[in-house]
Amino acid sequence: MDSFAKRFKIDCSPLGRESHTIVRKNTRFTIITPCLLRVEHQSKGKFCDEPTQSVWFRDFDEPAFEIVDSDDTVEIKTTKANFLYSLKSQKMIRIKLRDGREVKDYTSGNLKGTCRTLDITAGIITLGDGVCSRNGVALLDDSETLVIKQDGSILPRENKEKDIYYFAYGNNYIGATTDLYKLTGKVPLIPRYALSNWWSRYKAYTQEEYLTLMDKFKEEQVPITVASVDMDWHWVDIRSKFGKDSHKMSMHKNFMEFVYDVWSTGWTGYSFNTDLFPDPEGFLKKLKDDKYHVTFNIHPSMGVRWFENQYEDMCKAMGQDPSKKEPVKFDITDKKFTENYFDILHHPFEKMGVDFWWIDWQQGTRTNTPGLDPLWALNHYHFLDNAKENHRPLILSRFCGAGSQRYPLGFSGDTTQTWKSLDFQPGFTATASNVAYPWWSHDIGGHCMGAKDDELYLRWVQLGIFSPIMRLHSTNNDFAGKEPWNYSGPVERIAKDALRLRHKLLPYIYTMNYRTHTQCRAICEPMYYAYPEDENAYNCRNEFFFGTELIVAPITEHTSEKTNLAGVNVWIPEGRYTDIFTGRIYKGNQFVKMYRDIEYIPVLAKEGAIIPMSENDTVNDCSNPETLELLVYRGNNTFTLYEDDGETLSYRDGEYLKTSFTVCEEGNRVSFRITKAEGVETVVPERRSFVVKFKDITDADVSIKVNGREVKGTVSKCGKTLQVTVNARAAATIEITLDNCAYLKNIDKKTDLTRTISKFQMSTDYKGMVFTGFLRDGKELPKVDKDFEGPITEILKLYRD
Repeated sequence: MDSFAKRFKIDCSPLGRESHTIVRKNTRFTIITPCLLRVEHQSKGKFCDEPTQSVWFRDFDEPAFEIVDSDDTVEIKTTKANFLYSLKSQKMIRIKLRDGREVKDYTSGNLKGTCRTLDITAGIITLGDGVCSRNGVALLDDSETLVIKQDGSILPRENKEKDIYYFAYGNNYIGATTDLYKLTGKVPLIPRYALSNWWSRYKAYTQEEYLTLMDKFKEEQVPITVASVDMDWHWVDIRSKFGKDSHKMSMHKNFMEFVYDVWSTGWTGYSFNTDLFPDPEGFLKKLKDDKYHVTFNIHPSMGVRWFENQYEDMCKAMGQDPSKKEPVKFDITDKKFTENYFDILHHPFEKMGVDFWWIDWQQGTRTNTPGLDPLWALNHYHFLDNAKENHRPLILSRFCGAGSQRYPLGFSGDTTQTWKSLDFQPGFTATASNVAYPWWSHDIGGHCMGAKDDELYLRWVQLGIFSPIMRLHSTNNDFAGKEPWNYSGPVERIAKDALRLRHKLLPYIYTMNYRTHTQCRAICEPMYYAYPEDENAYNCRNEFFFGTELIVAPITEHTSEKTNLAGVNVWIPEGRYTDIFTGRIYKGNQFVKMYRDIEYIPVLAKEGAIIPMSENDTVNDCSNPETLELLVYRGNNTFTLYEDDGETLSYRDGEYLKTSFTVCEEGNRVSFRITKAEGVETVVPERRSFVVKFKDITDADVSIKVNGREVKGTVSKCGKTLQVTVNARAAATIEITLDNCAYLKNIDKKTDLTRTISKFQMSTDYKGMVFTGFLRDGKELPKVDKDFEGPITEILKLYRD
């Protein structure tokens, strides 16, 4: 095995089980699960048993099945579905599900997946299909993908064939997507630092400007953990710096090609712009010393040109004469080039402090290998290369088809700064789970175009806090920066608090990261995953689960000038839900249009929700916290916190710790138990302060035990929250019992209405005339403007029996 094969070897199991593979004429069937059937047709009966760009595993189940043959058809019967296939027409005639449905159209009803990019889009765009469908059956067509050879190369299939996977999961969307992950490859565990706040901007910073900005974030106590440096870290203005011969332009078919060629001369680069960064090593050392993780932006399409510091080394490695000053062409299909691409062009920067690469490929879909998209190859090789020396790999790049979840994170491109773009993103992010793509990173705040709008920025930040990745980004316009202090006073304060909340949420988000890695569940999922039989779950596109404990409904419309409130229609499933910000308690099984001022968006905790958080919300330290805050809502539930070192691959060897928290409610008694942690205790501090905040209990008789012995602890009341603090070994067993609980209730209807109506922007005298009788006597709501009616109706719904 040569060095390339060793370096880019993949862990796969592409051969279907022989016992579950049948061949009829020139068609092969592989029964992968009771709901998942692979059908291949090849004119010479030569089929593909190699891993493809999408599919790496075909032997993860052993379902029972039977075959019914006829002259022209094959019927495969499993415990979940009957698949009837025509050998003559080479088509699936119908699939009969166990719920009685017969499906003949395999494209209608698809709940969609995602797309390559949102570059320069403003609102709804067409998405590709996913594996979840209202009609119960969806397809994954793998016919056009290339195969991955044992030597690491990516080549066309030796024999062209039709290669289709039928997902017949009915309404079991979680089952469909879980098996898609198993088929195409699970999601790697994301480094912990990537789950807090990122700073990113397309701007030609000087070294001093960038470091000063990072210091400013520290001074403002806004924790940033990832420092992104866009393309201006390298030479960009090539012609003025190195002369007109530095870039040889090709013949152009039209004026736009000419403009693109001229503009793109500086896209590719591997040498620090020393006019901007006079001390590159010092720059990166300062960032690393200040606990920032660093990514650099690259556009590798133009290869290596004569003015690059690495040019002579690349020429020598590739067998070119450097005196000719001919570019070393970018060719990701060339093994020699690919190895040198990493060894000479990237690894030296990684040794200096670059943690991972932002692959900003926008230069077409062709390579020297027919059918191979350079974006896919870059994602594949970059991610594998980044996993060396026990380093947990990461990239930031655009989506490139089924299986892309193996190469997190996703960069959704340069979105426009508009309300339509904001409104599209929540549903877009959750829907991507239908094609097993859980880690989209958006330009929070919008990248370009649009107009300055403080409220738009704030609503986008509020969405970002509850998005897979929170990455602020903008274009190079001097007035486009997304720093919170570039906005009005109230917006600056709220945005800072939101960014601090994101950092506090690291223990919760990191545990959801582990859930994604091990259980194949995205952190943002559509509501219909949990409620596939409820039509309401399909009519709340922008509402989503954020992990196991929360439902988020972003506000994506302007605040009314008449009320200073903006609304979002929220579907509340069966049960009791409490807004984590306002404390309002909602009964489930209804739609409620919820109104909020600019301070918050609706974020609902389920009954029994347990949300672990870090006390640290001001410093960019990502380590497992000494003080662990636990937001607890009454009910019955268990949450298991996952912790490891956050950065290495040592978790694969069992170096992690799991701590289970359980809340039980019985009458007026609530008990909360922290079970002795299991695993390697050294990944967390030896002792911890557990601050348990019972968010919907205002008072109780409290008793505390640590490892079976009664202790005092600290009990306090913080507003409407009962708080219990216990200091103990991190791996201790802690039992907190609350007797005679006083449970949080919504404030009385009249007070709530009065507070809300008081905010309405209208004549106080007229307000009194219209609303006084309504508040005093509980009469029917007078006929008022819809802007006023909505917030009042929300409150009235709270008090219905």
